[in-house]
Amino acid sequence: MAIPPLETIYETLLAVPGMHDPVKIDLKIPRKTVLLLTEVITRGMEQKSESGKVVIQISKQSEEELNTIISESLEKAGLTELSQRLKKLQTV
Repeated sequence: MAIPPLETIYETLLAVPGMHDPVKIDLKIPRKTVLLLTEVITRGMEQKSESGKVVIQISKQSEEELNTIISESLEKAGLTELSQRLKKLQTV
């Protein structure tokens, strides 16, 4: 029996009833972790497999929610400006 591709597993898990229910998460983490976490989320959303396909297909709504989480986390940690400056350095 062949193991289904990772994309299929994630699509199935994201379709399970109750996955759209909001959950409150209260995190107290260092600023460096906030900066790293937001970068990992951003890179994960941009990641492609070797074949050029997106590794995990996410809906537009989920992408917007993740971008909101990134923005709010950076804002609460006072790292918005630093993050923007780091992104400018990456494009140079």
